[in-house]
Amino acid sequence: MRRTAPLLALCLAATGLTGCTAADTTPPAAPAGITAQAGSATSVHVMWQAPAPADGVTGYLVFQADRLVRELPADKTMADVTGLTPQTAYTFTVRARDAAGNTSAPGAAAEATTPAAKAEDRRVPTAPARTTGRADGPRSATLSWTAATDDTGVTAYDVYQGGVRIHTVGPAETGTTLSGLQPDSVYTFTVRARDGADNSSPESPAVDVTTPPSAGQGPGTAPAEFTATASPGAVTLTWTAPDTGRPTGEYELHVNGRPVTVIQFGDGAVPPSGATRVEHRLTVTEPAGTQWTLKLRARLPDGNWGAFSAERSIVLMA
Repeated sequence: MRRTAPLLALCLAATGLTGCTAADTTPPAAPAGITAQAGSATSVHVMWQAPAPADGVTGYLVFQADRLVRELPADKTMADVTGLTPQTAYTFTVRARDAAGNTSAPGAAAEATTPAAKAEDRRVPTAPARTTGRADGPRSATLSWTAATDDTGVTAYDVYQGGVRIHTVGPAETGTTLSGLQPDSVYTFTVRARDGADNSSPESPAVDVTTPPSAGQGPGTAPAEFTATASPGAVTLTWTAPDTGRPTGEYELHVNGRPVTVIQFGDGAVPPSGATRVEHRLTVTEPAGTQWTLKLRARLPDGNWGAFSAERSIVLMA
């Protein structure tokens, strides 16, 4: 925990000023859990663990040996370092920085060796054919997938959640554990294989993982078994209402990460909570070929929004 109270007391004693504020000179803790994985012949993916909120971290500095190669905000805990040399060993460290400009000591160094370059490699790897996942608790999950193939060899597997890459592992791995998840949430994961020329495969089949509520949180609040089906000029949504103890008649729909509408069901039209499927049809005017990623959440009896459903990707039809 960051502490400046003793400095503040000294400042007040020395000056007698009630408005005196001590400067923050305490650096944050060094980032933990630093890993490095070669993604191609010229790039390495560096990751580390998110700090505790009390550390007050506002950004990170990524170093290759003693050279600063990336600066990132506090919400980013991974970085791709590019422009590297094939068949070369590299060492990476990460430092944390706070709002006062204090910089931590470097975290434990991570090493990675880039593979040999393959000339004119334009063939993408095959997609992992099968993906499975399970929640290990309210804040972690384990994924596994079938190995992909490539004419020059797979060099890494990238895990995506909601269309964003969140994790990378080596070519010999066909599974990984993800941490830092939220309780009572549905996550949709896919996996892509990558080769030494940075060609990425198509996505694996998506897998939904639902984290359980944390202790004392009560039953889950996420709509279950969410589906989205495109038809000419329309999108049909179906889901199972969460069991909140009473009928749920209001849902917030998000499209491509943004809230776009609130779906409301009038009296008599709301199915019993958790008992039957709910269906809603949207009329769309966007051009055919537009891609949407959709998810929704329910208004709870206490007035707050519950956890999100799984995400579904569709392409609109004419």
